[in-house]
Amino acid sequence: MTADSGCYLAVGAALFVLGGIGFVTRRNLILIFLSVELMLHGVSLTLLTFGRMHGNLEGQSFTIFMLTVAACEAALGLSLVLSLYQRTKSLDVDIWSKLSEPDLPKWSKPKELPPVVLEKPSLAAPRLTRAGDVPNIDDDFPVELARTTDPRKVLTPSPPDDEY
Repeated sequence: MTADSGCYLAVGAALFVLGGIGFVTRRNLILIFLSVELMLHGVSLTLLTFGRMHGNLEGQSFTIFMLTVAACEAALGLSLVLSLYQRTKSLDVDIWSKLSEPDLPKWSKPKELPPVVLEKPSLAAPRLTRAGDVPNIDDDFPVELARTTDPRKVLTPSPPDDEY
């Protein structure tokens, strides 16, 4: 790692930390979205630096993909912020919890439902032979029939329940 790489990693970490602090402390929606973008740019700078340190282009390809997703996120976030501002004339985060249609009833906590009792199935499940048992080989079974019989269609009886 060279001195330049260390500086780039430090700047990327500082951008991410500043964005995280802004995301946690701010209440304005636009500043929250800007803080998220700052965090994404810190991560992209770190990815580019690691790609440069290892001598491959994976950091650049991840950064291009991440910035594309960030641009879509910014466009959707801006449209939501504009919609909220048109309805409430404020950009406070607490107003998001108060958004609802005027003709819908208010949400209330659902009542407790009685516990559901599931019945056990009445049919017996198919059983496999125990591991390590040597199968009984019938010497009287014709070899020609064994070669022509489809083993998927042969039914074998299940052992009685008292053996387990």
